[in-house]
Amino acid sequence: MPRPLRLASLVLVLGGIPAGLAAQTGGADAVLRALDARKEHYANVAHQIWEFAEVGYQEVRSSALLQKELTAGGFSIQAGVADIPTAFVATYGSGKPVIAILGEFDALPGLSQAAVPDRKPIFEGGPGHGCGHHLFGTASAAAALSVKEWMQANNVKGTLRYYGTPAEEGGSGKVYMVRAGLFNDVDAVVAWHPGDRNQADANSTLANISAKFRFRGVSAHAAGAPERGRSGLDGVEAMTHMVNLMREHVPQDTRMHYVITAGGRAPNVVPDFAEVFLYARQSDMRVLDGIWERIIAAARGAAMGTGTTVDFETIGAVYNVLPNEYLTGLQGRNLTRVGGMTYTAEEKAFADRLRASMTGDLLPLGSEATVIPWSTFAVDPASTDVGDVSWTVPTVQLSAATWVPGTAAHSWQAVAAGGTSIGAKGMMIAAKTMALTTMDLFGDPTHIVKAREEFNRRRGPDFKYQTRLDRAKPALDYRK
Repeated sequence: MPRPLRLASLVLVLGGIPAGLAAQTGGADAVLRALDARKEHYANVAHQIWEFAEVGYQEVRSSALLQKELTAGGFSIQAGVADIPTAFVATYGSGKPVIAILGEFDALPGLSQAAVPDRKPIFEGGPGHGCGHHLFGTASAAAALSVKEWMQANNVKGTLRYYGTPAEEGGSGKVYMVRAGLFNDVDAVVAWHPGDRNQADANSTLANISAKFRFRGVSAHAAGAPERGRSGLDGVEAMTHMVNLMREHVPQDTRMHYVITAGGRAPNVVPDFAEVFLYARQSDMRVLDGIWERIIAAARGAAMGTGTTVDFETIGAVYNVLPNEYLTGLQGRNLTRVGGMTYTAEEKAFADRLRASMTGDLLPLGSEATVIPWSTFAVDPASTDVGDVSWTVPTVQLSAATWVPGTAAHSWQAVAAGGTSIGAKGMMIAAKTMALTTMDLFGDPTHIVKAREEFNRRRGPDFKYQTRLDRAKPALDYRK
């Protein structure tokens, strides 16, 4: 896979963008007013999903609620797509162009937290929306519904789709949807992600492959007959030791991390089963493929050396994001138009107290009111299954300040802010920006042409999409 090109300045990209239909007709003002009129409703929808806090592939109520919203708004629903019960596609209109908006709604395990600025789990060890996907799915639905109303009122032709995409957090839900051909006829994809800033994003990410490695041996009394035992835990520990030695001999931007999910129940019993859940990440999928083969070899070597057997289940495999600077420039202009937010006195007091629990060089309080300039660094050290979508169709994302500035993703602080009016305000910044961007794509076909030209150039003429999940079924129980 070719590496993403170094990013240019926003000024240069924006300079080549013609005005979209939304700006030409004044339709944007009506859409923004309509979104403002329903902001309390969408805040309530998002808060319900925040309370559900359903983890990957278990998002039954969250998916149903979003489907209900879209059905009531005039979309037709195709549910249970790609062999995933909680995945769905909502469609309005017909013909070209086909513009898609992505929505996520899965929570993370172990991050239960009340909407207060001090650490206070609702359920000890329970799940929580530490990546803000309750806001993600709701804002995207709000954008889709507002664009649909605009299309209907102005007799705009084309197809608008909302993709309900489960299990982004390690389950690679979108990969199965890509593999099922659900994006084959799409012209452009519009998305966003919660964050601690308002910013148009044209960054790449790290490709990611994950698997559960399961070692099986022979149980025995650890003191009375240790010679008869073959420890599955020994296999896990031998494998992880070799993986840790690999860290010296992989490219610098490689990341490998794991948890031992099963290692025995009692010290006096040689465990006949042990399991390690391992992630490997790299900015280039071709490089990651080679590293992954070395990890598999380490697992097999560990089994040989400990007298155990090993098998593995691939849980996730996602590409790095392929950025599209042209589309990001278009979305960035709309984000600048929408602007940031202003905290109330109560929200500022919440933010001040929450920030007292954070460490490091924090983004200053007050930055939520601004749009941060275009970023020119190339790789965000995270992973997302949006990557696979971005190698299939031109894709654009933005970040909106749903969290207090300085908040890290996957933290209790993110869960707390996401359950308050701070999260709801940031969500509406995203909804408005995505709506305007989608309207521009429907209104001016040159946007799609230019985005596709850049997309083809970045992929290269010989690119062929392949995934290590090619023959796997969704791991629907990976969070159980």
